[in-house]
Amino acid sequence: MDKKNALRAGALASGTTLMMLLMSSPALAVARDDGDDPGPGLSAVQTVGLYVLLPLALFAVIAGLVMALDKSHTKKDDTTSNITTKGDAQVKA
Repeated sequence: MDKKNALRAGALASGTTLMMLLMSSPALAVARDDGDDPGPGLSAVQTVGLYVLLPLALFAVIAGLVMALDKSHTKKDDTTSNITTKGDAQVKA
């Protein structure tokens, strides 16, 4: 039964995607609109730098600032040595 539902969902998803691709209109980038004044295009290196390297560098700077300015890294005793049990209380008394 589960295989049939998965097959049905896959067929629906692929059919929907195919219909959206077939029904979509082209980008119409060849025909210029009135007042259209595009700038010069970007090279491949500029595109990679702008859309890949710049966001990664920005992420690294923000993550570095968060880690450097984090004040919650005070010394904590996360081990079991700070737990007092009934047996420990009787031994210490």
